[in-house]
Amino acid sequence: MKNKIIVTGGAGFIGSHLIDRLLLRGDEVIVLDNLSSGKMEFLKEHVENPDFKFIRLDLLDLDDLKKTVKDADAVFHLAANPDVRLGASDTRVHLEQNIIATYNLLEAMRINKIKNILFTSTSTVYGEATLIPTPENYGPLVPISLYGASKLACEALITSYCSTFDMNSWLFRFANIVGPRGTHGIIIDFINKLRNNPASLEILGDGKQNKSYIHVYDCIEAILFAMDNSNEMVNIFNIGSDDTINSTRIGEIVVEEMGLQDVEFNYTGGSRGWKGDVPRMMLSIEKIRSLGWKPVYNSEKSVRDTTRSLLNNG
Repeated sequence: MKNKIIVTGGAGFIGSHLIDRLLLRGDEVIVLDNLSSGKMEFLKEHVENPDFKFIRLDLLDLDDLKKTVKDADAVFHLAANPDVRLGASDTRVHLEQNIIATYNLLEAMRINKIKNILFTSTSTVYGEATLIPTPENYGPLVPISLYGASKLACEALITSYCSTFDMNSWLFRFANIVGPRGTHGIIIDFINKLRNNPASLEILGDGKQNKSYIHVYDCIEAILFAMDNSNEMVNIFNIGSDDTINSTRIGEIVVEEMGLQDVEFNYTGGSRGWKGDVPRMMLSIEKIRSLGWKPVYNSEKSVRDTTRSLLNNG
């Protein structure tokens, strides 16, 4: 029997890769997306598939949402504003698009008696962790960006709904995810800067920011693996790679892949790239490893493959 799956934000970078995988394994998939950052072109190969349905919908519209999520076996909640830096200039965007949108979705699920939610959270809920690699039980959680705060608030809403209304949840705290169809982030920034000026690359901060990067293919496999192999009321997993890479090295890889020579690197200074930037991040993935999953890509290979993909497709 097919599972009926709702995916919010399914036209986005990660969401569209999840759709590919869910349809491949035989699920019936309904995508809810307002296309504020998602792109229909990411889903174009599925539009004729009878198991695929797209509904343009804003999660801030609770009445529409209640009618749309009926009879689903599970909801994958990926819809959010993913731009961490934006919170410093627009303090409301993550409140509305992350917290209120998640509350509305949980309400629609409660009303329709849908029991299973899978939520894409973030490493930024940990703030500037003093324990690296950082495990899932690290605390206290003190996010330093409004984005991280909004994702932590969403986690709290989800876990409280699980306890109060007998629901089940899988919360995934991601390292930096890269891959084909990426729409923002350091690799795209570097490519755009070098296209504008092939002789010089501005790198935010001191270039020593050291973080984990995971390929989106690994990310999707980890999500589905964790769902199939854990069954607590609340299941929290870090998803990342076993290593890190710094901003300067990412710049070097982008320069190499673009075939450029004698590029001067210029640093804006300071340990952070922007307000709310966590300069050092590596997640412990021992919990999901203990279930039998491991990443195929390391950080450098993820960055290099992503750079090639973005250069070849635009």
